[in-house]
Amino acid sequence: MKKLAIILGLYANIGFSITAEEVVKRSNNQSYYRGKNGRATVSMFIKDARGNKRKRRFTILRMNDDQEGVDGNQKFYVYFHRPADVKGMSYLVWKNMKSDDDRWMYLPGLDLVKRIAAGDKRTSFVGSDFYYEDVSGRNITADEHKLLETNKTYHVIQSTPKDPSSVEFAYYKSWIHTASFIPIKVEYYTKDDKPYRAYEAKKVELLQGVPTVIVSTMKDLQKNSETTIKYSKIKYDTEIPESTFTERYLKKAPLELLKGSAK
Repeated sequence: MKKLAIILGLYANIGFSITAEEVVKRSNNQSYYRGKNGRATVSMFIKDARGNKRKRRFTILRMNDDQEGVDGNQKFYVYFHRPADVKGMSYLVWKNMKSDDDRWMYLPGLDLVKRIAAGDKRTSFVGSDFYYEDVSGRNITADEHKLLETNKTYHVIQSTPKDPSSVEFAYYKSWIHTASFIPIKVEYYTKDDKPYRAYEAKKVELLQGVPTVIVSTMKDLQKNSETTIKYSKIKYDTEIPESTFTERYLKKAPLELLKGSAK
């Protein structure tokens, strides 16, 4: 955490009053909306309670809706490079701010495009401790937000779902860096106030002038499993054709955009 503190220390605490909604909005923008688009190569390391390890490698592409801008609709495309059992698999999200997101998964072994039901967004993403919803982000209007505390380092926010029947958690708390607005830690709680799932940003770097999380973890505290994600080859405001985010490219990968990511 020392290196993380050094990077975030570049941003002096500006010390002003702020609402919970504004903190959450700025944090969401920092996490998911930087630049008009973005791309990254992702290495995912999954460790279960017995210490067994698995690895995934994929490319993730993102495009903001030009009409909506910040906080608007988005599209995400994920392509899996390895291991062999997921190679060629792809995942597409159309993130809709005023309705349920549209999500599709292409399974090359079956040559099948599968629609992911809205209720499945809170389930494991390719066997990891991250959920489908973690990949593209939770709609900030789905929760009521309360500012619990502001100190030199963090805004602490408690978020409670407006529709409790749609999720498996009772509420979650976020520790959001006061100046950069990067969410450093998020804990999800059960109805009896026990944390059962925990996210943490482990390493942050300045990329194209943007403080960017490049290593993060998600832990399932009940199963005693942990998934680490490491990002590399991150680019903001790069050339990504909008046609990439269509069902056509679920089956036919945009190879030009994926060069060098499999290594």
